Amino acid sequence: MERMQGEREVDHLERPSPLTDKERVVLQDSWAKVYQNCDDVGVAILIRFFVNFPSSKQYFSNFKNIEQPEELEKSAQLRNHARRVMNSINTLVENLENPDKVASVLKLLAKAHALRHKVEPVYFKILSGVILEVLGEAFPEAAEVAEAWTKLLGILYCSITTTYEEVGWSKLSTATG
Repeated sequence: MERMQGEREVDHLERPSPLTDKERVVLQDSWAKVYQNCDDVGVAILIRFFVNFPSSKQYFSNFKNIEQPEELEKSAQLRNHARRVMNSINTLVENLENPDKVASVLKLLAKAHALRHKVEPVYFKILSGVILEVLGEAFPEAAEVAEAWTKLLGILYCSITTTYEEVGWSKLSTATG
């Protein structure tokens, strides 16, 4: 049930078009405001992700059995992971004019999550939906912000799933599933 709900929320991420110059500016401006509170926003994103999609915690041995959001918020491991997520997004936003750098960062991220952590790619799609929700709350009146972030997260998701396919993810998941 939780997966289907998450997939419905972000189905529009599947066929992104390229970012325009205006969208890059919107992304960078909105991100600058969000990144000022990077630790708090990152923790809020991950707590919402784990509370709304508890199966996503299975990949985190340090806090997979923590049920209460208040306890999750106190987890040093969760805070560290939230900081890594936010710093990765920051690197991508800072390099929107450098597609080779963006592609390189995403390829490394996808390979690590596919091969080392064995994370199902659908969780990137679900996390994208959670990020969009949190950003929507931060910019409730700014439709152009939501549209730009939707497009960027769609591009990121497609790039990540392409790398998963390149490393043979479907073979891995059928062999282990």
